Amino acid sequence: MKRISFMCAALLAVTAQLLAGNKLDLQSITKGEFRSEEFAEVRAAADGDTYTQISSDGKRIVRYSFKTGKQVGVLFDVNTVRGKKIEAVSGYVMSPDGRNILIQTEKKPIYRRSFTAVYYIFNVQNNKMVPLSDGGPQQEPLFSPDGTQIAFVRGNNIHLVKLLYDNAESQVTKDGKRNEIINGIPDWVNEEEFGISSSMVFTADSRQLVWVRYDESQVKEYSFQLFCGMNPAKDEFKAYPGFYTYKYPVAGEDNSKVSVLSFDIKSRQTRTMKLPLDADGYIPRIVMTSDPAKVAVFTLNRRQDDLKIYMVNPLSTVCQLVIEDKVDKYVKEANVQGVVFTDKHILMPSDRDGYNHLYLYNQNGQLLRQIVNGQYEVTDVYGYDESTGDVYYAANQLGPHDKQVYVSRRNGKIERLTQQAGYNNAVFSAGFKYFINQWSDMNTPQVYTLNSNTGKVIETLVDNKALRDKLAGYTLGTKELIKLTTSEGIELNGWMVKPASFNPDKEYPVIMYQYGGPGSQQVLNRWAIGMSGQGAVLEQFLAQQGYICVCIDNRGTGGRGAEFEKCTYLRLGELEARDQVEAALWLGKQTYVDANRIGIWGWSYGGFNTLMSMSEGRGVFRAGVAIAPPVSWRFYDTVYTERYMRTPRENPSGYDEVCPIARAGKLSGALLLCHGMADDNVHFRNTAEYSEALVQADKDFRELIYTNRNHGIYGGNTRNHLFRQALNFFNAEMK
Repeated sequence: MKRISFMCAALLAVTAQLLAGNKLDLQSITKGEFRSEEFAEVRAAADGDTYTQISSDGKRIVRYSFKTGKQVGVLFDVNTVRGKKIEAVSGYVMSPDGRNILIQTEKKPIYRRSFTAVYYIFNVQNNKMVPLSDGGPQQEPLFSPDGTQIAFVRGNNIHLVKLLYDNAESQVTKDGKRNEIINGIPDWVNEEEFGISSSMVFTADSRQLVWVRYDESQVKEYSFQLFCGMNPAKDEFKAYPGFYTYKYPVAGEDNSKVSVLSFDIKSRQTRTMKLPLDADGYIPRIVMTSDPAKVAVFTLNRRQDDLKIYMVNPLSTVCQLVIEDKVDKYVKEANVQGVVFTDKHILMPSDRDGYNHLYLYNQNGQLLRQIVNGQYEVTDVYGYDESTGDVYYAANQLGPHDKQVYVSRRNGKIERLTQQAGYNNAVFSAGFKYFINQWSDMNTPQVYTLNSNTGKVIETLVDNKALRDKLAGYTLGTKELIKLTTSEGIELNGWMVKPASFNPDKEYPVIMYQYGGPGSQQVLNRWAIGMSGQGAVLEQFLAQQGYICVCIDNRGTGGRGAEFEKCTYLRLGELEARDQVEAALWLGKQTYVDANRIGIWGWSYGGFNTLMSMSEGRGVFRAGVAIAPPVSWRFYDTVYTERYMRTPRENPSGYDEVCPIARAGKLSGALLLCHGMADDNVHFRNTAEYSEALVQADKDFRELIYTNRNHGIYGGNTRNHLFRQALNFFNAEMK
């Protein structure tokens, strides 16, 4: 009888343990063991019926049917290719006619988007591969529309390879020089803030090359120190540290001088376009059109409130203004990226009427119609079907935290093509007969489906069932969307993660995660939420430690119209911090929150927002962690900063009164600062100067510095160490 009782007790203990589920561990999270399966790098083929992808092992480029989702062919295979042998494919560029593929290998990152690589020309028909160039790694190779030429950049100069002449290579420009002149690819600030890595196109007849030339000789240099370090080790710095030096224009200082040039491939004549551009203006985009006599060139004034699109004739050098979008305060960078050119039309997103809507023009700049008109925002522009007049786009018509795919018919009728509330992203086939849709919500990892252009699901390609089953074995808390209203009457959106064993009668400590920067959104009904993404898995880990985790989108964030987004203009950080403090005060009034144990953390702008909130004056935060924070907008780059703040000369009070350094004496709560020493974006200078301000204000704080790490602070065990220190800090200060 006693033995039976013992066995029953043991069985009950095992059952209880199974019911309790597994506990998350930080190292598994930082290693990405809870990442969802992605259906990435889908390229719609020109035939309209197929798409291509690199295989998961990087060995093949595979063609699939849009009709069925099934494999219909292999375009490239490292095991069978003739000629040069390689281990794997890191990327590829397809020629317009599909006859050749540029195979990318040995990729080496430069900045966020730019990289060098070694490319090979692969002939699909004869299965043979030869080097693109023997002169060294290349950047941004580009096929001509007829598929017979390839332009690329090396050493800041443009080179041209002619396939019909035994891959003969010639040099188009010769004035390129590091930290002085760049041809065809952007400098650091244009790459970072306009989201581009190439500034070069062919004309539609393949006879001309047109590019942006950046003269950065007058831009001041910034240097940061590099050490030997580990993982990877930089052996060249074993005896003495070195420096990395590049051109970085801070707010109010000189930018690169930009111009547009053309090169006549037959005559080898170079021309400079007569582009009406302010001496300190920007060229954020250059786009090939279907007309050989027209290349679209975008310009922005330095204040970035006047976007113009010119049609440039590469032979005559004449530039004709076709569209001007002059808006209040600033043109959103996402809208510059969102402009789509078709054979005869231009789709342009703009918030000129107070919400981000979509406008259809012909290529002469005549406005044909406004596509949507309501108190919601167009978020993505997919394209225009020339044969039907249909416009495909995504919008948050169901609410700021939602995104659905829509089609607007020629007659103005709008149809929703995705049916589940949550977050959708689409990749359409050429011709818009099909699309691959990525859907998720806060509680469901990404599901990829193959759909017809009516929205009908043809096939499920990836359902992430394995991840859902894996997560089912863990004790996870609940995720929910929340709303709150501040004492100023401002309604704010948020989400909350509660512990699995949540007891409404118990008071919990709270950790608030936020980013809060202009136009950003963290409060979205999608899987990729939270400090580490992966379904807010890091917040779930914190919930298992007994915390409630909250994220609030403050004023200045996107999805709610221009007034809400642009109200922070000229005073970045002031209203954002006020809203985070108000959110903390609201949380403190909830019966299940311990108002004396509320923490806050964030990365980059979120780190800035953390510091601003902790020094707002009302002292609501017990502890905070600021990772890679900008601390004075005088230290940050021209394009981003001046878009929202103008220059320091125009707005000295905005720069000098509204920043963490100015508020250092008001810091309240325990603070941990974290920064990478090789951060090319938000320089370590920010943390160095802010820590000095705290010292002089006699404020206690902790500081973590990461050797040779950039803005992402990763590599080896780095990310695991960073998050562990942050969480240990919260535990020490708030438990």
